[in-house]
Amino acid sequence: MSRFKSMCRNIFHLGLKELLGLWRDPMMIILIVYSFTLGIYVGAKAQPDSLTNAAIAVVDEDHSPLSERLTDSFLPPMFLRAKEIRGDEIDPLMDKGHFTFVVTFPVNFYRDVLANKCPTVQVNVDATRMSQAFTGSGYIQEIINEETNRFIRETQDSQSDLVSLELRNRFNPNLTQSWFAAAVQLINNISMLAIILTGAALIRERENGTLEHLLVLPLNSFEIMVSKIWSMALVVLVASVLSQLLIIEWLMGVPIEGSRLLFILGLAMYLFAVTSLGIFLACVVQNMPQLGILLILVLLPMEMLSGGATPLESMPIVIRRIVMFSPTTQFMSFCQALLYRNAGLEVVWKELLALFGIGAAFFWYSWLRFKRSVA
Repeated sequence: MSRFKSMCRNIFHLGLKELLGLWRDPMMIILIVYSFTLGIYVGAKAQPDSLTNAAIAVVDEDHSPLSERLTDSFLPPMFLRAKEIRGDEIDPLMDKGHFTFVVTFPVNFYRDVLANKCPTVQVNVDATRMSQAFTGSGYIQEIINEETNRFIRETQDSQSDLVSLELRNRFNPNLTQSWFAAAVQLINNISMLAIILTGAALIRERENGTLEHLLVLPLNSFEIMVSKIWSMALVVLVASVLSQLLIIEWLMGVPIEGSRLLFILGLAMYLFAVTSLGIFLACVVQNMPQLGILLILVLLPMEMLSGGATPLESMPIVIRRIVMFSPTTQFMSFCQALLYRNAGLEVVWKELLALFGIGAAFFWYSWLRFKRSVA
């Protein structure tokens, strides 16, 4: 029992030493603050296929109840309120970049619709704004078709179709891309910082020559390794929770439905795995530049195949079976179910168990590698 108390005391004090060393490293502090604040905000808002507050104008040459209804159908948050302009103002205003879309309703538009003559609606698109041009055109076409059909049924008091398709988007009603991208960016930054901080903590000891000083003390490799893991994991854990509360929920307004305590538990399991991976990578390389190069080769496949960029169902079955052993894949599935679908422990327990198993395997192998490197 006394040996166990001594080991816990050594691990605690060594972890405090790591936290003090990190506090004296201003570049690492700046990296942590940027990654969990501006890095998440910019990464979530810079999605190319999002449509938010697109500037739109209408040339209404018909001035009918139908054209007015369609004009009022372009609503936030996808579009700004539609402004009515004249036909001769289309080119000058679009040349100046005032509008991304200009919709023209021709003369006798309402009459031709009632007569089933299929009138043509012209949509002018500023294609230089690639992030909104393609997505916005599809939304405009869908809004015009849906509102026109609904207006005709109401006006002519016609019977509804035998089959009516009602689309309801769950968890993200407006299909706001930044809501999903924020969680993905947070997970990516957690992975990057956890590996960098633990790897840098070990490499810094080796470069400064203090690792040899630790080994001559009554300490063993297990205590040194665990102290680096718990201290750096604690830093990332606190930064992640604050980022979720202040940046994602408060600043970006992303609704988080799941239990925060369960999220912290899953995050702790994930950090157990990736910090152990950081120790292993630090044992392979000799300095920080080598760690950066190796990090690219390891981190990019983990993030690209995690299910955040592409659904796992879209991947080949061989790839799916391989990435199931990646902690990032399990944590991404855990976060999607918990944060957006408000899943409980009865749903995500498999991901938690997988994270613990993967973390234990990473920790055991990293410990063996660390023992050989300091022997």
